[in-house]
Amino acid sequence: MANPRGAHGWRRIVLAFRFSLRGLKACFRCEEAFRQEVIALIPLLPIGLWLGETPVERALLVGSLLIVPIVELLNSAIEANVDRIGLERHELSARAKDIASAAVLISVIFTSVIWALILLPKWM
Repeated sequence: MANPRGAHGWRRIVLAFRFSLRGLKACFRCEEAFRQEVIALIPLLPIGLWLGETPVERALLVGSLLIVPIVELLNSAIEANVDRIGLERHELSARAKDIASAAVLISVIFTSVIWALILLPKWM
């Protein structure tokens, strides 16, 4: 597919970066769950780096934390698309939103399991 803006090379990369930042700002501004997750990351990221004893442990602790807002961004994108199509209640729209929400829940469970598997044995 051709680039609709006609940008190539570094210009395309810069534009893509700007669009990504715009998406992050929009999600932070409009989605309370995303804001809560970002606020939780502020203390948890350094704690994960501090509690991990090896590079692999630190990568797992920090990486698992980053999965949650990534999935939340995708969830928010799906919800925005569904809402754009129409605000009337439809079974498929509800299913799409529920499935995307379930993905966020699973990412939170995944993160919790990673943290528990790494940290609980150290404290027992």
